[in-house]
Amino acid sequence: MTEIDAKIDALVPDWLYLPDIAEMLDVEVTRVRQLVKEGQLIAVRRGENKALQVPAAFIQGDKVVKGLSGTLTLLRDDGFSDEEMLEWLFTPDPTLPGTPAQALGENRGTEVKRRAQALAV
Repeated sequence: MTEIDAKIDALVPDWLYLPDIAEMLDVEVTRVRQLVKEGQLIAVRRGENKALQVPAAFIQGDKVVKGLSGTLTLLRDDGFSDEEMLEWLFTPDPTLPGTPAQALGENRGTEVKRRAQALAV
């Protein structure tokens, strides 16, 4: 849970506060904080009040996007920091097409994980 730099902040189109995510998932805010602590979500401090926020693309309806947790684990195992993971997830990849975050939201997690695994080679 770190403060985000302007370059990465510009890549992520929309952000959600933890209480908003808790409401969407129909859980307590403490559960959302636990998801962040467990590495299933990435939260960064941003904005004037430096409140924790999560990219909106990580939440779809009332669930965490399918495949996100596994992708984050792969990237973390490859030594990526939270900022590097956000940059990778939200940088357009012409071979997908779109960004890895978009592909996860479109249930194309296998393609995203394949690319994440290739980063370790």
